[in-house]
Amino acid sequence: MTEKELRALLADMSLEEKLGEMTQLSPNFFGTEESVDLTGPMQQMNLKPEDVPLLGSTLNAFGAEKIIEMQKHHMELQPHHIPMLFMADVIHGLKTIYPIPLAMGSSFNTDLMEEAAAMAAREAAATGVQLTFSPMADLVRDPRWGRVMESPGEDPLLIARMTEATVKGYQGEDVSAPDRIASCFKHFGGYGAAEGGRDYNTVDVSDGMLREFYLDGYKAAVDAGAAMGMTSFNTIDRIPATGSQKLYRKILRDEWGFDGVAITDFDAVNEMIPHGLAADGKEAAKYALKAGVDIEMMSTHILNYGKELVRSGEIDEKLIDEAVWRILKLKNKLGLFENPFKGADPEKEKELHQCAAHMALAREISARCVVLLKNEGKILPLKKGAKVGLAGPFANSLSVLGGWSIIAASGSTTLLQGLTEHGAEVKMAMTEELKPMQMGFFDVSDQTAELETLADCDVVIAAVGEHPDDTGESASRTILRLSHNQEKMLERLHDMGKKVVAVIFSGRPLEIRPVLPFCDAVVQAWFLGSEAGPAIGDVLFGDVNPSARLSMSFPQTVGQVPVYYNHMNTGRPVVGKPHRYVSCYLDCPNEPLFPFGYGLSYSEYHYQNLKVEKTEGGLPLKVSVEVENTSDVAGRETVQLYIHDVAASVVRPVKELKDFTQIDLAPGEKKTVTFAVTTEMLSFWNNEAFVFEHGDFEIMVGHSSDEVLTEKVTL
Repeated sequence: MTEKELRALLADMSLEEKLGEMTQLSPNFFGTEESVDLTGPMQQMNLKPEDVPLLGSTLNAFGAEKIIEMQKHHMELQPHHIPMLFMADVIHGLKTIYPIPLAMGSSFNTDLMEEAAAMAAREAAATGVQLTFSPMADLVRDPRWGRVMESPGEDPLLIARMTEATVKGYQGEDVSAPDRIASCFKHFGGYGAAEGGRDYNTVDVSDGMLREFYLDGYKAAVDAGAAMGMTSFNTIDRIPATGSQKLYRKILRDEWGFDGVAITDFDAVNEMIPHGLAADGKEAAKYALKAGVDIEMMSTHILNYGKELVRSGEIDEKLIDEAVWRILKLKNKLGLFENPFKGADPEKEKELHQCAAHMALAREISARCVVLLKNEGKILPLKKGAKVGLAGPFANSLSVLGGWSIIAASGSTTLLQGLTEHGAEVKMAMTEELKPMQMGFFDVSDQTAELETLADCDVVIAAVGEHPDDTGESASRTILRLSHNQEKMLERLHDMGKKVVAVIFSGRPLEIRPVLPFCDAVVQAWFLGSEAGPAIGDVLFGDVNPSARLSMSFPQTVGQVPVYYNHMNTGRPVVGKPHRYVSCYLDCPNEPLFPFGYGLSYSEYHYQNLKVEKTEGGLPLKVSVEVENTSDVAGRETVQLYIHDVAASVVRPVKELKDFTQIDLAPGEKKTVTFAVTTEMLSFWNNEAFVFEHGDFEIMVGHSSDEVLTEKVTL
């Protein structure tokens, strides 16, 4: 449709139609489920039967045949035959599930991230989904918050790179293509800073922290061309984000030039009432419209009160027109006016979902997300044909997908199958599966007596962790340790004199210091998706040399939280051994157990000859370092560049990741890695604008945030 035709359509729409376009409700409101009685929900929403054909979009409808039928029915009843937009939570795959976003961040591999998102787009498009509520670009520092599993991690640059790759993977060069879907970044903004790690809680950060750390991921999504942005549940500056003109009008629209659609999160307009900003639904609608909300998800205040607000003069109809114009433009960009069904194809759906190519890609990606945290005595990789004991709740479990795997019921293979595929002789004990805390289950039963049957095994793999339902939305925790009987199992195996490899399944960093002495090796497996078992087997037996690095620091104890690498220094920092009257704990180090960027390999790498050279005018700096594989195992190394602005007009972090790259090194091979440090990398928010200030800078390159070579330069 041409812009002229689209403008004419908007001009011909009634106010009621426009308000309907701005409203999103779930599929059951459209009469698609015969078992659903709409009477109650419609009364609760104050929704009239004549409103339903005007609704512009729906969420989490799946199945090509169903969606095609819904679209046909909707367009017959819609006064201008405007197609409905089908959106869904496709967070880390549809049927073929790849690792959770926190694990994808640990890969430090943007190419794999883009491939994974493109795979998800193919499967989602075939089932009829046209837009995904992904990526989540929230910066996370508190593992008590369950939704850390949906973020790439604690670093602004890593989040920005992964977010950009995700948007490109979903949308491609042409979002109207049948195998592409539109992308919605979320949750704008600062949702990851919820107080106490408690979901939906208050966020209170300074403008400088917000702009320098928490907004980078969202900005990357905008720059990558994301079609939509979603509001967050939290407050910012004591105003719920859904009603924040600062966030949506000033920053998103005016400063960043975002011309896509702004949608609320689930019921977020209505939640301005219990927040205490709005007295009632009418006032909530007014706040949302003034802030720049285009689509209200799962509440109907704009639909119910928009007309009254316009007629009373409290809202200029121009704001309604602007919102609907953005919605219509998105539908047009997706090609829905020409093909309302877009990529929905029942045959393609069967062909693509968990096809061999997708499952192979999922396996490859999953193996690249596994982080090796400990490998004492080089117990890993395991020898082919080893006699392996296998214990723990994830030993033979298919519950390894991670949260938001909406239509994929379970994984396709277990860790047991992944081990036997590699020729291991496996004997099992104490394998009762975990159940969710939200169902009242907090541990497995004590079956440690069974472990004696593993006495003749060469090594025991302990598959431990947390239930996937205990991560994600509304899954905050105050205790991050493994359950009591899982810890008891690890201790018992150690006391038996067994070599123990702990494989940890989780959606967040856990507090594993209490069990670390009982483990010869520790593998952070996260939740890896459909091919978790084979992928972990590939790493354990050395078919894949682990290359992933932690995208989020692991605390020594939950009492440290939040603990993150890019913190500010204090006026009384710890220098050398801690003593009284410096900023430290009496009972725990300040440092995390495992820092951001940390991860072991079966290879060993040596860094040397760090050089920092000025170009004409000083910047950009040319930074180079030699990296050598000093082992007899080929490997992939993630080289990380950090900077520290020594003195500035506002306090700067002790170090900040500014670039990273991955290199493949054969045994004994040496490569020179080069980075360019630009003015932009050295700029910061001085409480008024982003500026560069001359002075001293420390340039650091190395294996992790805690293991670097350092050179000082004056600019």
